[in-house]
Amino acid sequence: MHNESPIIRRNSRQIMVGKVAIGGDAPISVQTMTNTPTTDVEATVAQIRRCEAAGVDIVRVSVPTMDAAEAFREIKRQVSVPLVADIHFDYRIALKVAEYGVDCLRINPGNIGALERIKAVVDCARDRNIPIRIGVNAGSLEKDLQEKYGEPTPEALVESALRHIDYFDKFDFQDFKVSVKASNVLMAVGAYRLLAQRIEQPLHLGVTEAGTFRSGTVKSSVALGMLLAEGIGDTLRISLSAPPEEEVKVGWDILKSLGLRNRGINLISCPSCSRQMFDVIKTVNELEGRLEDITTPLDVSVIGCVVNGPGEATMTQVGLTGGHLKSLIYMGGQKSHKVANEGIVDELEKLIRAQVAEKQQLDEKQLTEEQAK
Repeated sequence: MHNESPIIRRNSRQIMVGKVAIGGDAPISVQTMTNTPTTDVEATVAQIRRCEAAGVDIVRVSVPTMDAAEAFREIKRQVSVPLVADIHFDYRIALKVAEYGVDCLRINPGNIGALERIKAVVDCARDRNIPIRIGVNAGSLEKDLQEKYGEPTPEALVESALRHIDYFDKFDFQDFKVSVKASNVLMAVGAYRLLAQRIEQPLHLGVTEAGTFRSGTVKSSVALGMLLAEGIGDTLRISLSAPPEEEVKVGWDILKSLGLRNRGINLISCPSCSRQMFDVIKTVNELEGRLEDITTPLDVSVIGCVVNGPGEATMTQVGLTGGHLKSLIYMGGQKSHKVANEGIVDELEKLIRAQVAEKQQLDEKQLTEEQAK
Protein backbone atom coordinates (compact mmCIF):
# COMPACT_ATOMS: atom_id res chain seq x y z
CA MET A 1 0.00 0.00 0.00
CA HIS A 2 3.00 2.28 0.44
CA ASN A 3 4.01 4.10 -2.74
CA GLU A 4 6.99 3.01 -4.82
CA SER A 5 10.24 4.91 -4.38
CA PRO A 6 10.45 8.28 -6.19
CA ILE A 7 14.24 7.90 -6.42
CA ILE A 8 15.64 8.41 -9.93
CA ARG A 9 18.68 6.18 -10.30
CA ARG A 10 21.91 7.06 -12.06
CA ASN A 11 22.03 5.58 -15.54
CA SER A 12 24.81 2.99 -15.61
CA ARG A 13 26.08 0.35 -18.02
CA GLN A 14 24.63 -3.09 -17.24
CA ILE A 15 26.79 -6.14 -16.58
CA MET A 16 25.85 -9.72 -15.70
CA VAL A 17 27.18 -11.58 -12.66
CA GLY A 18 25.96 -15.05 -13.50
CA LYS A 19 22.18 -14.76 -13.74
CA VAL A 20 22.07 -11.43 -11.84
CA ALA A 21 21.99 -8.16 -13.79
CA ILE A 22 23.80 -5.21 -12.22
CA GLY A 23 23.33 -1.65 -13.38
CA GLY A 24 20.91 -0.16 -15.89
CA ASP A 25 17.34 -0.70 -14.72
CA ALA A 26 18.14 -3.90 -12.79
CA PRO A 27 17.14 -4.08 -9.11
CA ILE A 28 19.92 -3.14 -6.69
CA SER A 29 21.46 -6.47 -5.69
CA VAL A 30 22.43 -7.53 -2.17
CA GLN A 31 25.80 -9.20 -1.65
CA THR A 32 27.74 -10.68 1.23
CA MET A 33 31.04 -12.50 1.74
CA THR A 34 31.74 -15.83 3.40
CA ASN A 35 34.00 -15.86 6.47
CA THR A 36 34.59 -19.60 6.74
CA PRO A 37 37.92 -21.04 5.51
CA THR A 38 37.28 -21.54 1.79
CA THR A 39 39.09 -24.88 1.97
CA ASP A 40 36.33 -26.05 4.35
CA VAL A 41 33.85 -26.76 1.58
CA GLU A 42 31.08 -28.09 3.82
CA ALA A 43 31.11 -25.09 6.18
CA THR A 44 31.32 -22.60 3.30
CA VAL A 45 28.44 -24.19 1.39
CA ALA A 46 26.31 -24.27 4.55
CA GLN A 47 27.00 -20.57 5.13
CA ILE A 48 26.14 -19.68 1.54
CA ARG A 49 22.84 -21.56 1.85
CA ARG A 50 21.96 -19.60 5.01
CA CYS A 51 22.65 -16.42 3.06
CA GLU A 52 20.45 -17.64 0.19
CA ALA A 53 17.62 -18.20 2.67
CA ALA A 54 18.08 -14.60 3.86
CA GLY A 55 17.73 -13.35 0.27
CA VAL A 56 21.30 -12.84 -0.95
CA ASP A 57 21.72 -12.23 -4.69
CA ILE A 58 25.50 -12.69 -4.98
CA VAL A 59 28.12 -14.18 -2.62
CA ARG A 60 31.84 -13.34 -2.60
CA VAL A 61 34.36 -15.97 -1.57
CA SER A 62 38.00 -15.25 -0.77
CA VAL A 63 40.39 -17.41 -2.83
CA PRO A 64 43.90 -16.72 -1.48
CA THR A 65 45.61 -19.95 -2.56
CA MET A 66 45.50 -22.66 -5.23
CA ASP A 67 44.11 -25.05 -2.60
CA ALA A 68 41.28 -22.56 -2.05
CA ALA A 69 40.76 -22.44 -5.83
CA GLU A 70 40.27 -26.22 -5.88
CA ALA A 71 37.80 -25.90 -3.00
CA PHE A 72 36.03 -23.09 -4.84
CA ARG A 73 35.44 -25.48 -7.74
CA GLU A 74 33.55 -27.85 -5.45
CA ILE A 75 31.66 -25.02 -3.71
CA LYS A 76 30.51 -23.72 -7.10
CA ARG A 77 29.11 -27.15 -7.94
CA GLN A 78 27.00 -27.23 -4.79
CA VAL A 79 25.33 -23.80 -4.82
CA SER A 80 23.16 -21.95 -7.32
CA VAL A 81 23.78 -18.34 -6.26
CA PRO A 82 26.37 -16.45 -8.38
CA LEU A 83 29.84 -16.48 -6.82
CA VAL A 84 32.53 -13.79 -6.91
CA ALA A 85 36.13 -14.83 -6.27
CA ASP A 86 38.14 -12.36 -4.20
CA ILE A 87 41.73 -12.48 -5.42
CA HIS A 88 44.86 -10.52 -4.59
CA PHE A 89 48.45 -10.70 -5.84
CA ASP A 90 48.49 -14.05 -7.70
CA TYR A 91 46.98 -13.71 -11.18
CA ARG A 92 47.20 -17.49 -11.71
CA ILE A 93 44.45 -18.00 -9.12
CA ALA A 94 42.17 -15.71 -11.17
CA LEU A 95 42.85 -17.79 -14.28
CA LYS A 96 42.14 -21.01 -12.38
CA VAL A 97 38.76 -19.95 -10.90
CA ALA A 98 37.77 -18.57 -14.30
CA GLU A 99 38.32 -22.08 -15.63
CA TYR A 100 36.13 -23.37 -12.80
CA GLY A 101 33.17 -21.17 -13.74
CA VAL A 102 33.45 -18.15 -11.45
CA ASP A 103 30.72 -15.54 -12.08
CA CYS A 104 32.85 -12.48 -11.31
CA LEU A 105 36.43 -11.66 -10.31
CA ARG A 106 37.25 -9.12 -7.61
CA ILE A 107 40.78 -7.82 -8.12
CA ASN A 108 42.88 -4.71 -7.81
CA PRO A 109 44.83 -4.48 -11.07
CA GLY A 110 47.54 -2.59 -9.18
CA ASN A 111 48.42 -5.55 -6.92
CA ILE A 112 48.19 -8.22 -9.62
CA GLY A 113 51.63 -7.16 -10.83
CA ALA A 114 53.13 -6.65 -14.30
CA LEU A 115 51.00 -5.40 -17.18
CA GLU A 116 51.13 -8.74 -18.99
CA ARG A 117 49.63 -10.46 -15.93
CA ILE A 118 46.76 -7.96 -15.82
CA LYS A 119 46.27 -8.51 -19.56
CA ALA A 120 46.18 -12.28 -19.05
CA VAL A 121 43.36 -11.93 -16.49
CA VAL A 122 41.43 -9.43 -18.62
CA ASP A 123 41.76 -11.56 -21.78
CA CYS A 124 40.56 -14.62 -19.86
CA ALA A 125 37.61 -12.68 -18.40
CA ARG A 126 36.65 -11.42 -21.86
CA ASP A 127 36.87 -14.87 -23.44
CA ARG A 128 34.63 -16.36 -20.75
CA ASN A 129 32.26 -13.37 -20.37
CA ILE A 130 33.28 -12.85 -16.75
CA PRO A 131 32.92 -9.32 -15.31
CA ILE A 132 35.47 -7.88 -12.90
CA ARG A 133 35.08 -5.69 -9.82
CA ILE A 134 37.76 -3.14 -9.12
CA GLY A 135 37.84 -2.78 -5.35
CA VAL A 136 39.56 0.31 -3.89
CA ASN A 137 39.89 0.61 -0.11
CA ALA A 138 41.08 3.58 1.93
CA GLY A 139 43.16 1.21 4.05
CA SER A 140 45.24 -0.04 1.12
CA LEU A 141 45.84 3.02 -1.06
CA GLU A 142 49.01 3.07 -3.15
CA LYS A 143 51.98 4.66 -1.39
CA ASP A 144 52.39 7.43 -3.94
CA LEU A 145 48.76 8.48 -3.47
CA GLN A 146 49.18 8.46 0.32
CA GLU A 147 52.17 10.76 -0.11
CA LYS A 148 50.38 12.99 -2.64
CA TYR A 149 47.25 13.51 -0.51
CA GLY A 150 48.86 13.09 2.94
CA GLU A 151 46.00 10.82 4.04
CA PRO A 152 43.12 8.93 2.44
CA THR A 153 40.58 11.35 0.91
CA PRO A 154 37.65 10.95 -1.50
CA GLU A 155 39.84 12.38 -4.24
CA ALA A 156 42.62 9.89 -3.48
CA LEU A 157 40.19 6.96 -3.62
CA VAL A 158 38.81 8.11 -6.97
CA GLU A 159 42.29 8.69 -8.43
CA SER A 160 43.21 5.15 -7.40
CA ALA A 161 40.05 3.78 -9.05
CA LEU A 162 40.66 5.70 -12.28
CA ARG A 163 44.24 4.44 -12.35
CA HIS A 164 42.95 0.85 -12.22
CA ILE A 165 40.30 1.62 -14.83
CA ASP A 166 43.04 2.89 -17.16
CA TYR A 167 44.44 -0.64 -17.27
CA PHE A 168 41.10 -1.94 -18.50
CA ASP A 169 40.77 0.88 -21.03
CA LYS A 170 44.14 -0.13 -22.48
CA PHE A 171 42.74 -3.60 -23.16
CA ASP A 172 39.29 -2.32 -24.24
CA PHE A 173 37.53 -4.14 -21.39
CA GLN A 174 34.38 -2.44 -20.12
CA ASP A 175 32.49 -5.17 -18.23
CA PHE A 176 33.45 -4.11 -14.75
CA LYS A 177 32.01 -2.49 -11.64
CA VAL A 178 33.87 -0.36 -9.11
CA SER A 179 33.85 0.19 -5.36
CA VAL A 180 35.63 2.97 -3.44
CA LYS A 181 35.16 1.94 0.17
CA ALA A 182 36.29 3.61 3.37
CA SER A 183 35.49 2.98 7.02
CA ASN A 184 34.73 6.70 7.36
CA VAL A 185 31.15 7.44 6.29
CA LEU A 186 31.70 10.89 4.79
CA MET A 187 34.86 9.79 2.97
CA ALA A 188 33.05 6.87 1.36
CA VAL A 189 30.06 9.03 0.39
CA GLY A 190 32.31 11.71 -1.07
CA ALA A 191 34.28 9.18 -3.11
CA TYR A 192 31.19 7.53 -4.58
CA ARG A 193 29.68 10.90 -5.47
CA LEU A 194 32.84 11.91 -7.35
CA LEU A 195 33.21 8.57 -9.11
CA ALA A 196 29.54 8.50 -10.17
CA GLN A 197 30.25 11.59 -12.29
CA ARG A 198 33.36 10.13 -13.92
CA ILE A 199 32.38 6.65 -15.17
CA GLU A 200 29.40 4.84 -16.66
CA GLN A 201 30.05 1.47 -15.04
CA PRO A 202 27.96 0.13 -12.13
CA LEU A 203 28.97 1.10 -8.59
CA HIS A 204 29.29 -1.45 -5.79
CA LEU A 205 28.44 0.36 -2.52
CA GLY A 206 29.81 -0.36 0.92
CA VAL A 207 31.44 1.03 4.05
CA THR A 208 34.45 -1.18 4.63
CA GLU A 209 35.30 -2.52 8.09
CA ALA A 210 32.14 -0.86 9.37
CA GLY A 211 32.40 -2.56 12.76
CA THR A 212 30.11 -4.54 15.03
CA PHE A 213 26.53 -5.44 14.19
CA ARG A 214 25.05 -2.31 15.78
CA SER A 215 27.61 0.36 14.93
CA GLY A 216 28.32 -1.14 11.52
CA THR A 217 24.64 -1.21 10.65
CA VAL A 218 24.33 2.46 11.60
CA LYS A 219 27.39 3.54 9.56
CA SER A 220 26.34 1.50 6.55
CA SER A 221 22.73 2.71 6.71
CA VAL A 222 23.77 6.35 6.91
CA ALA A 223 26.31 6.16 4.07
CA LEU A 224 24.32 3.94 1.74
CA GLY A 225 21.08 5.75 2.55
CA MET A 226 22.61 9.05 1.44
CA LEU A 227 23.95 7.58 -1.80
CA LEU A 228 20.94 5.46 -2.71
CA ALA A 229 18.59 8.40 -2.10
CA GLU A 230 20.65 10.31 -4.69
CA GLY A 231 20.27 7.44 -7.15
CA ILE A 232 23.87 6.26 -6.76
CA GLY A 233 24.54 2.54 -6.42
CA ASP A 234 23.79 -0.66 -8.32
CA THR A 235 24.80 -3.36 -5.85
CA LEU A 236 25.76 -3.31 -2.17
CA ARG A 237 27.47 -5.22 0.59
CA ILE A 238 27.10 -4.43 4.29
CA SER A 239 30.42 -5.19 6.04
CA LEU A 240 29.75 -6.28 9.62
CA SER A 241 31.64 -8.20 12.28
CA ALA A 242 28.67 -10.56 12.30
CA PRO A 243 27.41 -13.65 10.44
CA PRO A 244 27.08 -12.96 6.68
CA GLU A 245 23.36 -13.70 6.70
CA GLU A 246 22.93 -10.73 9.06
CA GLU A 247 24.67 -8.52 6.47
CA VAL A 248 22.11 -9.70 3.92
CA LYS A 249 19.17 -8.85 6.18
CA VAL A 250 20.51 -5.35 6.86
CA GLY A 251 21.08 -4.79 3.13
CA TRP A 252 17.51 -5.74 2.39
CA ASP A 253 16.20 -3.55 5.18
CA ILE A 254 18.06 -0.53 3.75
CA LEU A 255 16.61 -1.10 0.28
CA LYS A 256 13.11 -1.72 1.67
CA SER A 257 13.25 1.46 3.75
CA LEU A 258 13.83 3.50 0.57
CA GLY A 259 11.25 1.60 -1.47
CA LEU A 260 13.97 0.36 -3.82
CA ARG A 261 13.19 -3.35 -3.34
CA ASN A 262 10.60 -5.39 -1.51
CA ARG A 263 11.03 -8.79 0.10
CA GLY A 264 9.27 -10.34 3.05
CA ILE A 265 7.37 -8.62 5.82
CA ASN A 266 7.72 -4.86 6.21
CA LEU A 267 6.94 -4.65 9.92
CA ILE A 268 5.86 -1.22 11.15
CA SER A 269 5.76 -1.01 14.94
CA CYS A 270 5.83 1.69 17.58
CA PRO A 271 8.69 2.09 20.08
CA SER A 272 6.03 1.68 22.80
CA CYS A 273 5.25 4.01 25.72
CA SER A 274 3.03 4.00 28.77
CA ARG A 275 -0.05 4.20 26.50
CA GLN A 276 0.60 0.69 25.15
CA MET A 277 -2.15 -1.84 25.84
CA PHE A 278 0.15 -4.88 25.40
CA ASP A 279 3.90 -5.54 25.39
CA VAL A 280 4.70 -4.20 21.92
CA ILE A 281 8.44 -4.95 21.91
CA LYS A 282 8.02 -8.57 22.99
CA THR A 283 5.16 -9.03 20.52
CA VAL A 284 6.89 -7.68 17.41
CA ASN A 285 10.17 -9.47 18.16
CA GLU A 286 8.35 -12.79 18.44
CA LEU A 287 6.29 -12.05 15.33
CA GLU A 288 9.37 -11.10 13.29
CA GLY A 289 11.11 -14.31 14.31
CA ARG A 290 8.13 -16.42 13.25
CA LEU A 291 7.85 -14.73 9.86
CA GLU A 292 11.48 -14.83 8.72
CA ASP A 293 10.74 -17.57 6.18
CA ILE A 294 8.27 -15.38 4.25
CA THR A 295 9.68 -13.79 1.08
CA THR A 296 6.45 -12.34 -0.34
CA PRO A 297 6.28 -8.56 0.32
CA LEU A 298 3.58 -7.54 2.81
CA ASP A 299 3.13 -4.44 4.96
CA VAL A 300 2.13 -5.14 8.58
CA SER A 301 1.60 -2.57 11.36
CA VAL A 302 1.55 -3.32 15.08
CA ILE A 303 0.85 -0.23 17.19
CA GLY A 304 0.26 -0.31 20.95
CA CYS A 305 -2.49 2.31 21.26
CA VAL A 306 -5.14 4.29 19.36
CA VAL A 307 -3.07 7.45 18.80
CA ASN A 308 -1.20 6.36 15.64
CA GLY A 309 -2.56 2.83 15.33
CA PRO A 310 -5.62 3.48 13.12
CA GLY A 311 -3.67 5.72 10.73
CA GLU A 312 -0.89 3.18 10.23
CA ALA A 313 -3.41 0.32 9.94
CA THR A 314 -5.18 2.01 7.01
CA MET A 315 -1.88 1.99 5.06
CA THR A 316 -0.97 -1.69 5.58
CA GLN A 317 -2.38 -5.03 4.43
CA VAL A 318 -2.58 -6.30 8.01
CA GLY A 319 -2.75 -3.87 10.93
CA LEU A 320 -3.32 -3.94 14.65
CA THR A 321 -4.24 -1.14 17.05
CA GLY A 322 -3.89 -1.77 20.78
CA GLY A 323 -6.97 -1.68 22.98
CA HIS A 324 -7.95 -2.56 26.56
CA LEU A 325 -7.94 -6.38 26.88
CA LYS A 326 -8.70 -6.71 23.16
CA SER A 327 -6.99 -5.09 20.18
CA LEU A 328 -8.50 -4.20 16.80
CA ILE A 329 -7.37 -5.97 13.62
CA TYR A 330 -7.49 -4.19 10.26
CA MET A 331 -7.41 -6.08 6.95
CA GLY A 332 -6.65 -4.19 3.75
CA GLY A 333 -6.93 -0.91 5.64
CA GLN A 334 -10.43 -1.67 6.95
CA LYS A 335 -11.59 -2.60 10.47
CA SER A 336 -12.04 -6.37 10.68
CA HIS A 337 -12.32 -7.90 14.15
CA LYS A 338 -10.93 -7.87 17.68
CA VAL A 339 -8.41 -10.27 19.21
CA ALA A 340 -7.59 -10.90 22.88
CA ASN A 341 -4.28 -9.25 23.70
CA GLU A 342 -2.72 -12.50 24.89
CA GLY A 343 -3.39 -14.05 21.46
CA ILE A 344 -2.05 -11.26 19.24
CA VAL A 345 1.01 -13.06 17.85
CA ASP A 346 -0.87 -16.25 16.94
CA GLU A 347 -3.70 -14.33 15.28
CA LEU A 348 -1.42 -12.01 13.32
CA GLU A 349 0.75 -14.89 12.12
CA LYS A 350 -2.35 -16.78 10.92
CA LEU A 351 -3.73 -13.74 9.09
CA ILE A 352 -0.37 -12.81 7.54
CA ARG A 353 0.26 -16.32 6.23
CA ALA A 354 -3.26 -16.41 4.77
CA GLN A 355 -2.64 -13.08 3.02
CA VAL A 356 0.70 -14.31 1.69
CA ALA A 357 -0.88 -17.51 0.35
CA GLU A 358 -3.65 -15.50 -1.34
CA LYS A 359 -1.12 -13.11 -2.86
CA GLN A 360 0.99 -16.00 -4.17
CA GLN A 361 -2.07 -17.62 -5.78
CA LEU A 362 -2.99 -14.35 -7.50
CA ASP A 363 0.60 -13.90 -8.74
CA GLU A 364 0.66 -17.48 -10.08
CA LYS A 365 -2.71 -17.00 -11.80
CA GLN A 366 -1.53 -13.75 -13.40
CA LEU A 367 1.68 -15.42 -14.57
CA THR A 368 -0.25 -18.34 -16.07
CA GLU A 369 -2.58 -15.94 -17.90
CA GLU A 370 0.36 -13.95 -19.28
CA GLN A 371 2.09 -17.12 -20.48
CA ALA A 372 -1.12 -18.28 -22.18
CA LYS A 373 -1.36 -15.06 -24.25
